[in-house]
Amino acid sequence: MTEEETPYQPIAAELEPQPIQAPRQSYATQVFYAIRQELKKVFIGQDDVAGQVLAALLAGGHVLLEGKPGLGKTHLVLALAKTFGGAFGRIQFTPDLMPSDVTGFRLYDMKSQSFELRKGPVFTNLLLADEINRAPAKTQASLLEVMQERQVTIDGESLKLEAPFMTLATQNPVEHEGTYPLPEAQLDRFLMKILIDYPEVKDEATVVAMAASVAQSASLDTLQVICTANDIIQAQAETAAVQAVPEVIDYAVALVRATRESRAISLGAGTRGAISLVKVGKAVAMMQGRSYVTPDDIKAVALPVLRHRVQLTPEIAISGQEVDEILRGIIDGVPAPRI
Repeated sequence: MTEEETPYQPIAAELEPQPIQAPRQSYATQVFYAIRQELKKVFIGQDDVAGQVLAALLAGGHVLLEGKPGLGKTHLVLALAKTFGGAFGRIQFTPDLMPSDVTGFRLYDMKSQSFELRKGPVFTNLLLADEINRAPAKTQASLLEVMQERQVTIDGESLKLEAPFMTLATQNPVEHEGTYPLPEAQLDRFLMKILIDYPEVKDEATVVAMAASVAQSASLDTLQVICTANDIIQAQAETAAVQAVPEVIDYAVALVRATRESRAISLGAGTRGAISLVKVGKAVAMMQGRSYVTPDDIKAVALPVLRHRVQLTPEIAISGQEVDEILRGIIDGVPAPRI
């Protein structure tokens, strides 16, 4: 892949492009631009969502996708796995799902007179945890070790997962009957909470036309394999090496601490929130062709990084104000450094 074949373009609508300072884009920037172009073939009108998911993949984190049914959440994950030839696993969470259905188990084989390991669907590269809040807490907790440690313990034996590994969990914000809210400890494991809304009129019409046409069907078979899993690992390493000066880190910490001091928030974001801000900020810088993080990078990703890490006070929640509304006020109130 040459630089001429992959000219710079913004990855996500919410992430405003910045001028490229370096004369040559990094390999990670080129790869993720090419992946984004492939995703546009089948995931239309959701540039901000796709950009944020790619940023989470670059940062090596997990994503909680929240949106109404039929907006392409599963399609996005399948398409992303196809672009780098990664393995894909899906778990449909239900009230009767057991932890062993997620992680795997050992089964006694009468023929060999020994226990054989049956790996669960978590042994993959991209894991779609569909409607994760429909499973009880015990089953939800089976993902904690997987998401944090990238390993699974079965009968006392720890088994490492192959890199890259990313969990994309979905939940429906409308239906609450028969659901189990995710505990704060598990919510904090997600790097970002991304909201998927209805597409614009033109984009929705395009999707309907493509789905109704055999010739122009948005099939995953039309996607090309852009890179390998090892390329993703290399890109993640390059992203981790992006420079974040002390002023930028202090700004991320200031945003997190401001959530704890707000009278509208009963539970503010923890230190992991500040770490996540810097990690995703590095991914944004990498996708935009820069080797350093700016305060604007941190500010651009503050909502998806923090919205699931805070809780509103009962008075504010009753008044009908949304978490994003309160967070925007807090973000605007924290002065960004000039660097």
